[in-house]
Amino acid sequence: MAGAQPGVHALQLKPVSVPESLRKGNKFMKWDDDSTTVTPVTLTVDPKGYFLYWTDQNKVNFFSLSLSRQEAKLRELLDVSTLAGKMENRMLTVVSGPDMVNITYLNFMAFQEETAKVSEWAEELFKLASNLLVQNMSREDCLEKAYVHTHTHTHTYTQAAHRQKNFSFSHIFTFEFSSRAHISLRNPPPSACCFFSSLLRGAKSRPYLTAEQMTEFINNKQRDPRLNEILYPPLKPEQVQLLVDKYEPNASLAQKGQISVEGFARYLNGEENSIIPPEKLDQSEDMTFPLSHYFINSSHNTYLTAGQLAGNSSVEMYKQVLLSGCRCIELDCWKGRTTEEEPVITHGFTMTTEISFKEVIEAIAECAFKTSPFPIILSFENHVDSPKQQAKMAEYCRSIFGDALLTEPLEKYLAGVPLPSPMELMGKILVKNKKKHHKTDGSTKKKLSEQVSNTYSDSSSVCEPSSPSAGTQPFKPVLAWKCQLKLIELSSSYLTVTVFVTHVSGEVEAESEDEDDDDDDCKKGSMDEGTAGSEAFATEEMSNLVIYIQPVKFNSFEASKKINRSYQMSSFVETKALEQLTKCPVEFVEYNKLQLSRIYPKGTRVDSSNYNPQLFWNAGCQLVALNFQTIDLSMQLNLGMYEYNGKCGYRLKPEFMRRPDKHFDPFTESTVDGIVANTLSVKIISGQFLSDKKVGTYVEIDMFGLPVDTKRKAFKTKTSQGNAINPVWEEEAIVFKKVVLPTLASLRIAVYEDGGKFIGHRIIPVSAIRPGYHYISLRNEKNQALTLPALFVYVEVKDYVPDTFADVIEALSNPIRYVNLMEQRANQLAALTLEEGGEEEVSNLDEWSLNQLAVLVSIRKQAVPKFKTYATENEKLQGDFPKNLLRCNLEISSMRRFFFLCVFPKSSFKHTAVSQHCYNERSDYEPRLESGTDVNTVCFGHFSF
Repeated sequence: MAGAQPGVHALQLKPVSVPESLRKGNKFMKWDDDSTTVTPVTLTVDPKGYFLYWTDQNKVNFFSLSLSRQEAKLRELLDVSTLAGKMENRMLTVVSGPDMVNITYLNFMAFQEETAKVSEWAEELFKLASNLLVQNMSREDCLEKAYVHTHTHTHTYTQAAHRQKNFSFSHIFTFEFSSRAHISLRNPPPSACCFFSSLLRGAKSRPYLTAEQMTEFINNKQRDPRLNEILYPPLKPEQVQLLVDKYEPNASLAQKGQISVEGFARYLNGEENSIIPPEKLDQSEDMTFPLSHYFINSSHNTYLTAGQLAGNSSVEMYKQVLLSGCRCIELDCWKGRTTEEEPVITHGFTMTTEISFKEVIEAIAECAFKTSPFPIILSFENHVDSPKQQAKMAEYCRSIFGDALLTEPLEKYLAGVPLPSPMELMGKILVKNKKKHHKTDGSTKKKLSEQVSNTYSDSSSVCEPSSPSAGTQPFKPVLAWKCQLKLIELSSSYLTVTVFVTHVSGEVEAESEDEDDDDDDCKKGSMDEGTAGSEAFATEEMSNLVIYIQPVKFNSFEASKKINRSYQMSSFVETKALEQLTKCPVEFVEYNKLQLSRIYPKGTRVDSSNYNPQLFWNAGCQLVALNFQTIDLSMQLNLGMYEYNGKCGYRLKPEFMRRPDKHFDPFTESTVDGIVANTLSVKIISGQFLSDKKVGTYVEIDMFGLPVDTKRKAFKTKTSQGNAINPVWEEEAIVFKKVVLPTLASLRIAVYEDGGKFIGHRIIPVSAIRPGYHYISLRNEKNQALTLPALFVYVEVKDYVPDTFADVIEALSNPIRYVNLMEQRANQLAALTLEEGGEEEVSNLDEWSLNQLAVLVSIRKQAVPKFKTYATENEKLQGDFPKNLLRCNLEISSMRRFFFLCVFPKSSFKHTAVSQHCYNERSDYEPRLESGTDVNTVCFGHFSF
């Protein structure tokens, strides 16, 4: 839900549904890129949507749909001109590969022109390939997929396919999942069996858990204690019984509410026990805030497939990057040298190849909104010094993008107000390019500036300066050509002013420079800033396409705050961004609340390596651009970051990075106001099917987040001795005592062979990770799911409590036990403290301390208060009890929590009324009880805000 508000998210993700036409199959012709041979085949998809199969007269071939992306456009290298009909409408090309560069094509074509059939196949295959539940399938589904893969490969089924006209999957899916052929995959691992035995609590003769024990296990071990108990209540016995019915293979045990070790292992593998809750995968974040309030998945030099100085440029890279969820792509445009005068895209002054600008625009139009409906930003680095070719560029954008191209501002977003939201810009393409501006002077300049600040800002003119030189002449020419008269043009629907230009004051010039940092590459001669020279002046046609995202040269945070133009944005090479982050961390965060900032790799990264994006996410930078062709650790972190929120390419920044009344220092080591720090511990128990080789394996754990939270190579297991099938690690858990900012922290768990070769990894947000016993299915470098390799882990996560509060929290967590302990100790001391012959009641109800009465529960700010009720023995109040609500403030994890005690007669206790009153009024609720009243109910609780 694009406009989702805080609270319980209604899951929108849909499970796989394979249409009957795909299950039955259709006739196509297939050929390879390196061959002119055409083979008739039957295309089919299995009922679970795991694999695409093509069957010819000799064999059955298939590959995993989770690794594919599709396009239905004819590729030029295919020479099949002798076939009848419109080729493009009959083509189906399936693209797959281990990364975005090394891809392969499967080419199919219908026998006759059946546009509807080909369109259906293209659409349905794309749905299967991009389904988020498929990309994050449960361990149970992974094992089932491996089972299907295994049986399809057997000689029996291959021979059956030879003899059958149409290959059928019915014999596979009716085969019992607990078959002997599959027993090695389905048998519970030894670690799960040992854990199951420990839950039996010594009842070895009873090899099952009761529903009550299962309920206790799920609520105490598997439930996230950070969740609000009202919005996310613990499971009830009847809900647990549904899980028992689902996973227990023995029907008689299930009817009795009992679950065996096999059923328990299946539950651990099941979708209800995934390490990440499905609502985090869904598009669940509020998308109605300004663009500057989001992290936006961004690419640098999108067209490159290798290094920055040599190698091929590729139109296909734009498709792959967009399909991966990227929402900001870069186009380095240069003047074409051919007779056709067609603009091209390349990396200037290098040996990289050129690609057609028009073809890139067509590729963007084709894939722009296939995986995300939210806006795309085209970051132009425009070196085209030909007005004619710039006009062509603008025309291609208008004609090919059509209505998707944003060419006019939204009516309600004028100058000085925040940028529009992703929701309001859904389905739109925004252009980031230099504006055509000219200088003014004196009172006219000031007057125009005032006009601009009160009119639509993005079409306004801010001057294009030339570098001043030393001299004493009475005025300095500031235009790019020699004249003193120039028009300043706003959008055609706004003001047009004619002015005389004589000079520009230093202050005004500093505020009106309109150069991206990318422009300074050659001027400053710094290898950090790349190879290309200054950008060309924008023509009228290209300038008119710039709406909301206008690049300007960065001067200072103070100047940007003074100007207060949200539509202006600046780009920073990573070294300059680090410098600003080091000198002015708080100001950098404040800047990013209003304006966009783009960070790009330094020019010395000629191998297309990447900087760590976490550095700049910590400062709230939105457009942290990376080289997508290099799947290094930095890119893996980026893929992990944008895997969530529906993989839409936008992630809402934490609230304190958005609110103007909050200030945040990325280098803080103390808790952040309004954010509860977490304590996280991870124990690696065992692995499954990590490698088919007889090698040792080990696990490394890293934490990425704020500088205080980041722990590189924080933990490493011992190397298993030649066992990669089911290694077991008997080691202590790694504990991250205090994660200051869980919403920006990620846990990376990676598995390696003993020689250091990468096997797989998983990157999980700390704020989303589920506690308890879980299987973590591993991913490859590109974040694609590996079918079999997995780790079995135990995770504990809770709100961080300083050591100084440990005793207090222990008392608050179980007040009845604490009170009883205090009374017991007091009674033991009574003989020493009381006078002879006298006895006193040591504690009365009205003398209990707050720490003895309150109970700590995890309440989030948007939730209603939580009350816990305890029945006490009937007792009489001694004297009037004029104020039966006690309250005090206690600082824990930088969250203000108000604890209270309410004492009521059982007959008059109103749970709802009291809770509503406390929440709405935030004041004492003071019922009066007369002496001698029977007190049967004591209510403990707290609320937070």
